Amino acid sequence: QVQLVESGGGLAQPGGSLRLSCAASGNIYHILRMGWYRQTPGNQRELVAVFTTSGSTNYADSVRGRFTISRGNAENTVYLQMNSLKPEDTGVYYCNVLVGISYWGKGTLVTVSA
Repeated sequence: QVQLVESGGGLAQPGGSLRLSCAASGNIYHILRMGWYRQTPGNQRELVAVFTTSGSTNYADSVRGRFTISRGNAENTVYLQMNSLKPEDTGVYYCNVLVGISYWGKGTLVTVSA
């Protein structure tokens, strides 16, 4: 079993910033992929930013240049620095880790509004 604990969501104004954190614990001996997805109102869950097996990063076109994914000193922790936030970034952000089986966090709400 793998547990994911997310934090850092909240309310931001357009143009503002937020930082999300995710820490994984449990059976995480070989992480294949770890990162962030989101579900915005009326849409399906979509990839935001992830680290792949090779250590490279993938970003959604809609966030590239504004969001940055990074790792903590331990590979089981990832962060998402979100800058220049837009109202359309509003949604629930989920941490995901793939270790053969895909695990999801409970999600953290991000609201971008004036």
